[in-house]
Amino acid sequence: MFDPLGALTEAFTSFLFGKVETTRLPVRTSTGQAQAVYLPTAAPGLGDSGVIIGREVYSGKGYIYDPFQLYGQQLPAPHWLVLGESGNGKSALEKTYVLRQLRFRDRQVVVLDAQGEDGVGEWNLIAQQLGITPIRLDPAAALNGGIRLNPLDPSITTTGQLALLRTIIEVAMGHGLDERSGFALKVAHAAVLSTYEDGEGGADGEGAAKSASRGRQPVLSDIVEQLRHPEPASAEAMNVDIDDVRAWGLDVALVLDRLVDGDLRGMFDGPTSAGIDLDSPLIVFDLSHIDRNSIAMPILMAIVGVWLEHTWIRPDRKKRIFLVEEAWHIINSPFVAQLFQRLLKFGRRLGLSFVAVVHHLSDVVDGAAAREAAAILKMASTRTIYAQKADEARATGLVLGLPRWAVEIIPTLTPGIAVWDVNGNVQVVKHLITEAERPLVYTDRAMTESSALPTDEARALSLAADAEAEARAEAIALERQLRDESSETVA
Repeated sequence: MFDPLGALTEAFTSFLFGKVETTRLPVRTSTGQAQAVYLPTAAPGLGDSGVIIGREVYSGKGYIYDPFQLYGQQLPAPHWLVLGESGNGKSALEKTYVLRQLRFRDRQVVVLDAQGEDGVGEWNLIAQQLGITPIRLDPAAALNGGIRLNPLDPSITTTGQLALLRTIIEVAMGHGLDERSGFALKVAHAAVLSTYEDGEGGADGEGAAKSASRGRQPVLSDIVEQLRHPEPASAEAMNVDIDDVRAWGLDVALVLDRLVDGDLRGMFDGPTSAGIDLDSPLIVFDLSHIDRNSIAMPILMAIVGVWLEHTWIRPDRKKRIFLVEEAWHIINSPFVAQLFQRLLKFGRRLGLSFVAVVHHLSDVVDGAAAREAAAILKMASTRTIYAQKADEARATGLVLGLPRWAVEIIPTLTPGIAVWDVNGNVQVVKHLITEAERPLVYTDRAMTESSALPTDEARALSLAADAEAEARAEAIALERQLRDESSETVA
């Protein structure tokens, strides 16, 4: 029944105080439905100081990363692991990252380039652009004026030389040296160094040999000769027979002889080649001419690692990046892995960020050096994971401790998009390449019909595919959020 007095009162009250809202009963609903009333949010970034990588997919914010800027606060270690199948953008990321880091004056980068294209390493274009000649290690060319690296180079400390010799021998033999073989190697090394460090000898032949040897670096053939003909004084010092010392060093001599006169000769059995500038802002070791499955690859990794370690220990306050492609050659060899593990531990003192690029995590965690691999992975506080198959993504997520939503997204990623885990800060990042960088990082010419760079049409198709991938990733993330929150309710 119409109440004239009530209607008049309401009209007068509304005129004085405005419209009066009615009180409604509370509505019960799920968070999946009620989330629309909240503004969208995104994870915080890593700061605004460092190298631009690209943009975060969900928020569109710029993504900036620099291990030297983040170290100590957001990052306990400056080392970085990059994972993903071929063709998804790992190589482009590495190259643009290096190019952008080199814009800082206090940066130095060393690259072990194990990939090859058109007869040269894939870092050749970047080296040429910067006016740098790669250090191309090639067994076939080593005997004809090619590059040589001497494990007994005087720039390496005496301790480093002996450690490097042991690593070379252990890698080649496939097992560690026993005490007797190690003793034979040690006395041979000490005898060779004394020959080069002593002054002029007497009138005998030994003095003449010492005098002649002082004009060059000691080399591996000198170690082999000492192992075959050990000094009597070394046996007398340990109260053992000279024939025993010779027998203990026989296996060691045979291994080193392969580097001197065998299938690996030429790269290690002479003085270090002139013209290698260790002060250059970019040093590229081109390993593309070496069989990846040969014993030469881990031996070269060991020599380069020790060589750099003992030439980098100096108070110049430079920030150094050591980037290793095909890093499973390191992590799969227990002896080389131990060497690099020590190098990583010295990262803070050396100002060193180690970047390891691996196709599959199973290549290393199931290998012969599983324990060493786990230690190296633990020291990598930054992990970047490109697209992988679903089963590989689950295994990777389990080892690296990735959240479930990231594991679900990894198989759906398209080239250029990756999951970044920076000490627990997990985001999906689209890597951006400038037009100036594109000709330097494009490494798929061997798989295309011509050697030309991508056309504008191909780039447009690539951008469209990227946009579709981003939309798919966002849809998966939204679906995950709805599923996780559907069981919750709000008042």
